[in-house]
Amino acid sequence: MKMNRRDFVKAAGAATAVGLAGVPHIALANAKKVVVIGGGTGGGTAAKYLKRLDSSIDVTIVEPNDDYYTCYFSNEVIGGERDLDSIKVGYDGLKAHGIKFVKDSAAGIDGEKKVVKTAGGEEVPFDRCIVAPGVELMYDKIEGYSAEAAQTVPHAWKAGEQTAILRKQLEDMPDGGTFVIAAPPNPFRCPPGPYERAGLVANYMKHHKPKSKVIILDAKQKFSKQGLFTQAWEKFYGYGTDNSMIEWRPAPDGKVVSVDPKDKKLVIGELEEEVGADVINIIPPQRAGIVAQVSNLADDSGWCPVDQKTFESTLVPGVHVIGDACIAGKMPKSGYAANSQGKVCAAAVVAMLNEGEVGTPSYVNTCYSIPAPGWGISVAAVYKLGADGKIVGVPGSGGLTPMDASEEAHRRETEYAYSWYKNIVDDTFM
Repeated sequence: MKMNRRDFVKAAGAATAVGLAGVPHIALANAKKVVVIGGGTGGGTAAKYLKRLDSSIDVTIVEPNDDYYTCYFSNEVIGGERDLDSIKVGYDGLKAHGIKFVKDSAAGIDGEKKVVKTAGGEEVPFDRCIVAPGVELMYDKIEGYSAEAAQTVPHAWKAGEQTAILRKQLEDMPDGGTFVIAAPPNPFRCPPGPYERAGLVANYMKHHKPKSKVIILDAKQKFSKQGLFTQAWEKFYGYGTDNSMIEWRPAPDGKVVSVDPKDKKLVIGELEEEVGADVINIIPPQRAGIVAQVSNLADDSGWCPVDQKTFESTLVPGVHVIGDACIAGKMPKSGYAANSQGKVCAAAVVAMLNEGEVGTPSYVNTCYSIPAPGWGISVAAVYKLGADGKIVGVPGSGGLTPMDASEEAHRRETEYAYSWYKNIVDDTFM
C-alpha cells in the first residue's frame, strides 16, 4: 500500500506512541525530580511527556525566555508570508500540566551533586536531568563575525529578534540589490533551512524587487533535498538561466572565509575572492549549546554522545541530551526529530526512575519545506535502534516528494506542512 505524506505523519506519531505504550502511568509516594534545560521543542516535549507518563514526577524547566519562537516556519516570516507573532508560543500550556519554570539560563550541571546551576546563582536539584540546549553558533569560525556583528549581519538561525532584523533588511534593500546567504558545513540545525530561505527571499524579490538576486555561498558541495529545491528554483526563479534570481556557489569556492560587517563585504574560497552584498545573512558553523560545552557533555566533535536508546550521556551519568545537541545516529537535527527524541527520552527516564525496564524505542522525522508559496516538498523516515546501538533508518519507511509530483500534490504538501506545524506546536507546548 502506498502511503501519502499525511498518512505517514499519523503513522509516525503512532510509532512513537508504541514506544511509550509499555510505560505505565505511575503515581509514586515520593516524587522524583527531573530538571529539563531548555524550553524549546525537545525540552518542552520531554517535560510534557514526563508528566503524562507519571504525574507524580516533579518536573522543572530552566529557561530564560517568556516565549519561544519556532525556527520551523521562521523563513516564511523573512519572506513576508506570515508575521513574527505567528511563530511565537507561550508556556502557559506546559505550566497547566504542572510543570514548574525557573526563568534563568542554565550555567552548568554538576553531575555528582545532581544540581543544575543557573546564571543567577540558584541550584536546582535533580534525580535525572534532560538537556535540550539547541546549538551554539560558532561565530569565531568566520573572521570578522561575532554576536555583536550579528546585529547588522544577522544569522536568523535562532528565531525571534534575529528573524525580525533580517526581514527588515530585506524590506529596506534596494531593487537590484544582492542578498547573500552563507550556508554552514554539516552537521547543523535544519539542513534544508538555508535553501528554503533562498526560495522564499527570491519569491519576495520576484514580487517587490524583481531586479534583485539571492546568492548562496555554501561550505558544502551538496545539500538536503537538493534535487527538489533546484527543481522549484527552476520553475519559479529561472534557476540555471542567465536571468536566475538564485545563484548557488558550492565549496570550496563558495566557502566564506571572512566578513566585513561595516562595508558589507565577504571573502570566499581558497582564492579569497571578494564579494559585496546589500544584505548578508551568515549562518555560521554550529555545535551543541553552550551549557553542554561547559558541563562536559560534548566530545571533540562539539556534539554530545549519548546512549541512543535512552539519550543518557555517555560522559555524565544521570544526564540525558536530546535534540540538536546530541549525536543521534541517522536522525537529522530537526524540530520533529527533537520532538520524537523528547518522547523516547521521557519514557526511558520514567522507567529508570521507577526501576522499570526501558522499552524498545521507535523514532520518527518529518521535514517540510516550502521553497515557493503553494509548492511544498517533504522528507520523512522511521528509525529504529540498530544492532550496534545506533539509530538507523527502517528500510522502506517514509520517503521523499517525487520529482514528478503534480502541482496539486505540491499544493497538498503545503497544506500538510501547515497542519504539521499546528500539530507539533500543540503536541509540544499545549
